[in-house]
Amino acid sequence: MGRVSNKVAIVTGGASGLGLSTAGLLAREGAQVVMTDVRVEEGQEAVDGVGKNAFFMEHDVTSEEDWKHVIAETLKRFGKLDILVNSAGISEPASIEEETLEHWRRVLKINLESVFLGCKYGVEAMKKSGGGSIINLGSGFAIRSDPLVPAYSASKGGVRQLSKSVALHCGEQGYNIRCNLIHPGMMHTPMSDAYFDRTGNREASIKYFDSLHPIGRCGQPEDIAYAAVFLASDESKFVTGADYCVDGGMTI
Repeated sequence: MGRVSNKVAIVTGGASGLGLSTAGLLAREGAQVVMTDVRVEEGQEAVDGVGKNAFFMEHDVTSEEDWKHVIAETLKRFGKLDILVNSAGISEPASIEEETLEHWRRVLKINLESVFLGCKYGVEAMKKSGGGSIINLGSGFAIRSDPLVPAYSASKGGVRQLSKSVALHCGEQGYNIRCNLIHPGMMHTPMSDAYFDRTGNREASIKYFDSLHPIGRCGQPEDIAYAAVFLASDESKFVTGADYCVDGGMTI
């Protein structure tokens, strides 16, 4: 207990899945957590479940004004920002022949452009706080791809290189801000349902995706939360620009 005591965190996509699990564990480990999501009702229910260390804000991660507002309110409420987890994202299966330009742009806007905004304004706030940790959610598909995810793979590959650039910049400037990546494998989250249900045989689909992981199964949200708490804590104070593949061996 207390691995991130006295730290203040923002977790995007906090209403469900990986964001909710990460926010919950950060709160249990002592952080004050601002959980953000565009889904207000679900977000408010989620923050009630996390408890007294959590606070919910409506947040469209593609909006620059929303980012400015969320960070300003966090600084006003808590006086600093130590941890930013860019977890919000979408993944909807479509091969290159099925993909549309409209959907392609939507995926890159939500998955990549939002992380750029988070990093930009997160660095600005963390400089004032004396340093911090930015944790960006990549994907196993940022390292190896799949026929069903050209837009998703491209967006997460972009997040990977963006994160390394941010890590280098903050290191060179002496900001004491670290930026790292967590690359999940296939996880049991609401976002994965589109993949599990695509064939009409959910059980067979889950068995197929389990088989992609040498460890023998898809992951659970808490698998990502544990990695995020490590990267958020001072235990990882000498870690920046790193790829943490929490993927059951999928990218080996």
